[in-house]
Formats: sequence, C-alpha cells, structure tokens
Amino acid sequence: MSPIFVPKKLFAGVNMGILYTLFSAVVVVLGAMIAIQYAKGGLRFTRQGFQPETGLLNANSFPTGAEVYVDGELVSATDNTVYLEPGQYTVEIRKEGYSPWQKTLIIQEELVTQTNAKLFPTAPRLSPLSLSGASNIVTSPDGQKVVFYTNNSHSETGNGLYLLELTSNLLPINRSPKLIAEDVPNLLLDQASFIWSPNSAELMILTPTKEMVIEVGSKVNLETQPDIAWKRQQVLSEWEEEMYQREREFLREFPPEMIEVATASAKNVYLSPDKKRMMYTAAVSLVLPDTMVPPVPSSNTQPQERTLTPNSIYIYDAEEDRNFLVGTELGDRMVAKHLLATDLFGPARSLESSPSAFSRLQATSSAETARRFQVHHTSLAIDTLQWFPDSKHLLFATDDQIHIIEYDGANDTVIYSGPFQPGFVYPWPDGSKILILTSFSPDSPQNLYAVELQ
Repeated sequence: MSPIFVPKKLFAGVNMGILYTLFSAVVVVLGAMIAIQYAKGGLRFTRQGFQPETGLLNANSFPTGAEVYVDGELVSATDNTVYLEPGQYTVEIRKEGYSPWQKTLIIQEELVTQTNAKLFPTAPRLSPLSLSGASNIVTSPDGQKVVFYTNNSHSETGNGLYLLELTSNLLPINRSPKLIAEDVPNLLLDQASFIWSPNSAELMILTPTKEMVIEVGSKVNLETQPDIAWKRQQVLSEWEEEMYQREREFLREFPPEMIEVATASAKNVYLSPDKKRMMYTAAVSLVLPDTMVPPVPSSNTQPQERTLTPNSIYIYDAEEDRNFLVGTELGDRMVAKHLLATDLFGPARSLESSPSAFSRLQATSSAETARRFQVHHTSLAIDTLQWFPDSKHLLFATDDQIHIIEYDGANDTVIYSGPFQPGFVYPWPDGSKILILTSFSPDSPQNLYAVELQ
C-alpha cells in the first residue's frame, strides 16, 4: 500500500498560532478535570496509574503536628489528606503530651471525612483565680461571667461580691476578679440567692432582709440600692418573657418532629452554643422518624440511636439529622428543666396579654426561684453533662475526675484528676481552660482555679 501523501497546500491557510492555542486549551481542560477528580478522591495516582473509587480522609487536629495512624499503621501527620479505598478504618491521632484520639470511621467514595480531632494535654497547668475563698457561685447566661462571694479576706473592705470575667488575654496571665459590692453584714450575702437577667447585664440579689437588682460591671453600694421586693415578680416575669422569645427563635431551626419531642417528650433540653445541636433527656419511650431533614453528604458515620429510652441522654444534630446516645441520667433530679416555648406552632405570647404565662419559674421561696432560673440557663445547676463552647464536646465530672467526650459519645478523655468540688466544673468561653473549685490545704478555703487545656 502506498503511503498517504498530504499536500502542504492543505495547511497553507491555517494559522499555526490558533493550533497552538487550541492544543493548550485542551491540555488545560484535561488537566483541570483530572485535578478535580483527584481532589474528590475519584482518582488516585499510583505506580499502576490512576486508581478510581477512593475517598478522602482529612486528618486534622488541634493542635497540629500529630501523627496519624490508620489501622495501626503510621501514614501521615496532621494536617494532611489521606486517600483511602471506601471502607471502615480505625483512625488514631497521637501527639506527645496529649491524650490520644481514636475513632472508627467509614470512608465513602469521592467524599471527604474529617477527623477534627481536639487533643487535650495529659498534664494540664493549674492557675489560681481567687485567693480569699469563693462561695455562692453563679454563672451568667452568656457564659462570660461568674459572680461569687468572699468573706475570708484579711481586709474587711476586701469581703463581698466579686465578678470574674471569663475573657482571654493576649498575655499569658489571667484577669483577676474585681470587687463589685462590699460586704454588708446585715444583708447576709452568704445566704443570698442570685438571678441573672437574660442578657447577663444585671444581677438580682435576694437576701433575707433586702432584694436588689444591680448592673454588673461597676462597683455599687448595696446599702444605697433601692429595695425592689414590691416589683420582683414583675421583673422576673419580664425576664422570663425574654427567655421565652429567645427559645422560640432558636427552636425554629429544628425540624417540627424534634420540636415536638423536645417540648412534650423530653426534659433538660439544652441547645449547643452554636444552636445547631440539642442535648435532651428522654422522658418517654419513642422512635424518632427517619429523615427529618434532607440528608447531607459526608455526615457523621458514628452509630446513632433513634429509639429513645426514658432517662437516657441524647444529642440531636439538626444539620445532619443524627441522634446519638451519650449517657444516662442517674437518679431523680430535684429540679428539671422544661422548655418555656411549648407553643412554637402557634402565635407568640406577650406579658401584656397573658401575664400568668410568664411565672412558671417563680416559686414560693427565693432560693427555689433562683435555682429554677439557673437550671434554665445552664445544665451545671443539675450536675449533668454540659456543652463545651465548641459545640462539639461535652463536659462532665465524676467523684474524682473531669471528663470530656465528643457530641457523638466517642473519645471519653480524662482531662483532670485531682481534688475538686464536683458541683462546680465550668468551661471557659473559648475552650482554653475549665474552672474548678478546690482547696489544696485543709486550712484554706475553697478557691477558683483554671485548668489550662492548651
């Protein structure tokens, strides 16, 4: 067969620059397609060429620089991406000086699975925050402030109510508590009850002899403060209405089926700081419906539990429609939290139209009223699981240890083991430390300490 001859005149009218441009465009498009597939895990380059059907493990940790083990084999360091065939893997992240993190993860084709491993130090530092004792402690609804009473100061003018603002400083020092009200002996502040306003700007002080509302922030003279006993019920009703309105706003982000569970079939309902997850204790047996919200790709692959058992504590994730069993309530609580916004499917109430609707938290005694308000603001008041500020972890205390677990029940880690009062364990707003109440000497009063987690 004779070779095919192509006359040069066929290319005579073709601009070679256009050919080069077209060729470059094809190369760029093909390269982009390959890069996209590679990033998605659809292709992985090996010695045998491109391998299809892989998933991605985004092995990230806080702090970074940890070792990543997959099924016991060291494969990388955080933060990095590991390409794996679809399947189930045991992933462990280790860093010297920190407790290890481990989970069984399911890698799915062309999807990214993130570890988001928060590592906690095995030998945390302790820093004293109060020096003359701390009692009658109450935390603010926004989690940014703590008020406590001191009567062990060497100076009489040093006794009274102190405000500790839970802020983080650029310098490695803690902000000291400041005196906001000097002690007045006849007020009996050690027996007083405290109620925070919903916006954490005011504090109601209920003493055996006088009732006051003070603005928190600047120092006040309790003797010159007006007695508000005559209008206490009205003030508390207004605060309760504000709490009700906020509750309605936050609950609307959850599916209707879950709102019904929270308001009619559960107790001790506490939303996560980012308002995307709900912790609740089941009051009755029931089964959560499947697919209350549209499924999302690459959701949490940890086993969930949609069959509810009374007195079991669950976390519901509204973004991923996943429900996790995280614990069991031990014993009967003297006070349980019940939501105020039980009428979310109807028009909102107002104090003017139904004043009696906003007195649910008010009891016959000041102490019980204060306790009910505090229980409504924080689960610390009922000595159960607490939300950690990152909305991904939960904090709880046993007789001699403080634990932190992930919201799906995984990675139960002891972050402190030593003397402390189990009734007061509280996280710093940025998660950098936790507050404890303890004494390291039988001759010294209980003081507030910070357990450093970074």
